[in-house]
Amino acid sequence: MNALRCYLDVKFRHLMVFLLCSLICASVLAQTSPVVRIAYAGSMGVVMDNAAGPAFAKAHHATYQGIGQGSYALARLLAAHQLQADVFVTITPGPMQVLKQAGLVASAVPVASTQMVVIYSPHSRFVADFAAASRGEKKWYEVLSEPGLHLGRTDPVIDPQGANALLSLRLAADYYHQPDLLKNVVGTLQNPSQIFTEPSLMSRLEAGQIDAAIGYLSAAQSHHLPTIALPDEINLGNPDLQKSWYEHASITLDNGKSLHVQPLVFYAAVLADAQQPQLGRDFVSFLQSAQGQTLFREHGYSAPRGNGL
Repeated sequence: MNALRCYLDVKFRHLMVFLLCSLICASVLAQTSPVVRIAYAGSMGVVMDNAAGPAFAKAHHATYQGIGQGSYALARLLAAHQLQADVFVTITPGPMQVLKQAGLVASAVPVASTQMVVIYSPHSRFVADFAAASRGEKKWYEVLSEPGLHLGRTDPVIDPQGANALLSLRLAADYYHQPDLLKNVVGTLQNPSQIFTEPSLMSRLEAGQIDAAIGYLSAAQSHHLPTIALPDEINLGNPDLQKSWYEHASITLDNGKSLHVQPLVFYAAVLADAQQPQLGRDFVSFLQSAQGQTLFREHGYSAPRGNGL
């Protein structure tokens, strides 16, 4: 019995030593694993945090950290050095230009594109009306104007998606010859009851906290939410209409900021102050690669359009 007890004690001590060594090794690996930080437009949360980021991290034996917010808000934080990242991925050229002017970006490449749609909650009490509008049996803008309907959008001051929602409605007013369309749908341009953070907008639709939003098709499909397609003259997704039609739309906010249509293209760039510049370059290349493009496509994004910035 004593011999058995001694044998078990020795085996237990060996096991404890093995577990301790394993924990130490894991800790060392975690400390030596490089961290790549990606700041991205908040609507890209699903494809970045659930697909592209983890796939890249696994292939490069790195740790991925994603930071999603409104693109202009992120650009200003990065430009002021209040936030650090290795790569910035934004939609529309505007936020990237902020970083170019700050000397933090030399060039940016297109990695995906999208278009504007009406997104609605499957839990909305107006779901039958939205379904009818998607079949062309009702006018979508009249459904959005129904009393009691809660529309969600992002802040047009800090987020291109919020700006593009207003610009789409402005174009719709001209396209359908309905001069009061924009006011009927949103009330005031910065109506606080309609404005939410970009990362939370789709979650609120999923939960039925809001009835509908005007946003990106890519975000809607990433979250498997139903949509109403808009004509090219309204969805901002056809580059051939940029000069002949889209540029006719402009909106001036209460703070004096002017909104103009820009291509709905996602651009990626490595930042000049990146702590992992090589990993940053590798990440941008990954987004452009066949694997990266497949991940974008699987999450509702269209192919990149146009030239680099």
